[in-house]
Amino acid sequence: MLTDIGITYRGFLIRPEATGYGTVYFTDYMLKGKGDSLKDKIVTISGSGNVAQYAVEKALEFGAKVVTLSDSSGYIYDQDGFDQEKLAFVIDLKNERRGRIREYVDQYPSAEYFEGETPWKVKCDIALPCATENELKGEDAKALIANGCISVAEGANMPCTPEAIEVFEEAKILFGPGKAANAGGVAVSGLEMSQNSQRFSWSAEEVDSKLKAIMKQIHLQCVQYGTQEDGYVDYVKGANIAGFVKVADAMLAQGVV
Repeated sequence: MLTDIGITYRGFLIRPEATGYGTVYFTDYMLKGKGDSLKDKIVTISGSGNVAQYAVEKALEFGAKVVTLSDSSGYIYDQDGFDQEKLAFVIDLKNERRGRIREYVDQYPSAEYFEGETPWKVKCDIALPCATENELKGEDAKALIANGCISVAEGANMPCTPEAIEVFEEAKILFGPGKAANAGGVAVSGLEMSQNSQRFSWSAEEVDSKLKAIMKQIHLQCVQYGTQEDGYVDYVKGANIAGFVKVADAMLAQGVV
């Protein structure tokens, strides 16, 4: 949790948390843009490392129901959803005992384990791929759409293949690319440098508040540059243009013509 870590001296540990938190913040902003929210939404998450763990934590704070986690061996499906007790078990299992996610069903027998599979066939409202590059492929994207998924946000670096992204954009669902949706870790690194250079000491609550504000601004920029004539927000386009404009403005500010 952010409250357990001092950003000044151990700031490098806060980045996975900020990435997981930031991905959920970005998802919530996408939903709010449609007059919706994360509350009571069914969420599938891949991975079970730090980013995935903190994505679960923040999703629970928003009132969502998270039903999957995974590792390289397979995924678990808990139809009852995770709570703080179950999340604490996963954190201990993966961070301390270095166990496999399949051991979750030994502790919670009502859950199911699927060997060698990914969680993208599970019916959900929101999907957050937080594991590895290219983990969510075109066929997975089609399965998500068929099962009613309305939003996908990348918590890992490039977890969705180009084919999957094409499926999401054709279906016009909310899709947050990693360069925007998982920017929280990089953002907090910037906060850490600012804090250290100015000799400030921010509380965990202040850091989280700043992270939330940064993710809101990133979302607004994506909307500004990515809104199409029909009202659909192409977050990939918006993030690309926003990034280009930021670099161009910085170059001009430095006198580069």
